[in-house]
Amino acid sequence: MTTTTGVLSARVPVEQRGPGLDRDAVRLLVSRGTEVSHHEFVELPGQLRAGDLLVVNTSATLAAAVDGNIGHARVVVHFSTRGDDGRWAVELRDPDGRGTTRARAGGPAGTRVRLPGGVRLVLEEPLTARSPRLWWGRVSDADVLGLLRRHGRPIRYSYTERDQPLSVYQTVFALPSGDGAGSAEMPSAARPFTPRLVAELVSRGVQFAPITLHTGVASAESHEPPYPERYEVPAASARLINAAKAGDGRVVAVGTTAVRAVESAADADGVVLARKGWTDLVVTPERGVRVVDGLLTGLHEPEASHLLMLEAIAGRAAVDRSYDAALSGLYLWHEFGDVHLILPEGNPHSGHCSSN
Repeated sequence: MTTTTGVLSARVPVEQRGPGLDRDAVRLLVSRGTEVSHHEFVELPGQLRAGDLLVVNTSATLAAAVDGNIGHARVVVHFSTRGDDGRWAVELRDPDGRGTTRARAGGPAGTRVRLPGGVRLVLEEPLTARSPRLWWGRVSDADVLGLLRRHGRPIRYSYTERDQPLSVYQTVFALPSGDGAGSAEMPSAARPFTPRLVAELVSRGVQFAPITLHTGVASAESHEPPYPERYEVPAASARLINAAKAGDGRVVAVGTTAVRAVESAADADGVVLARKGWTDLVVTPERGVRVVDGLLTGLHEPEASHLLMLEAIAGRAAVDRSYDAALSGLYLWHEFGDVHLILPEGNPHSGHCSSN
């Protein structure tokens, strides 16, 4: 499989690329097996049918990047995930002099970071033994979400052109959670949706099932499997998903976060239950998918865990064909880029579920 080059990175949101453009002015690659077709995102309603169900992530994006200091050295702290014990999983990064950051070694334990307003962060231990990138840290002020609101900004990587307001990183489905929690990085597959497009989909009989999964820090340089993340599948959404599967509707996840949530809430027979908590599920071809029939996803660097999920849904040949088509068609990548709709061939509920 060919990889992307920097020239294909979407450096600014589509609505800033020309007058009169809205978020839905991106391109849509549609694949059914190894058959690929090229569309505009506004044509999405024509690719779906009455009875189809879109599973959407309602997690709001946090202003999760905060400037700090270790001694005299400047650092940027990316706040990833709040643990049940009040600690936060954080990633420390070095400013690169261009308004973005570069990776740095994590730790060591006991490292103290000065944050705005006299707040202190102390690193305690790595999040997992396999990677020192993310660390559990304890913050002297318990109101970390208040700190982010006052002093934070959206996490931004070097392939983007400039800082953007937090509103640029909120999807149309984002809802404030009761405890103020949210995602360190935008659930970006849903970014192209506009209220007008949602209304058109509803008018055509397409339904929406909201779930919540708060995404942690991914880091552009990292190729690690996803870390445990907090999720919730409400009872009403579980009923909608099960009803779609019992009929002839297709369950299409909007983003890999939606796949991870609903697959975590499904039993061995593919029945989705109302569940919430932490998930460490990594969807692979060996595990298979038990619920979703299709996926709407952004175009990202082909790192392992993302590709494995796509292969679990579509198969390796289809993934290779679609990535090659996206590259030859000069589709734009990353969170401000174009999107890829994976739909099943034939019977939407056959051939997905594994035996384990």
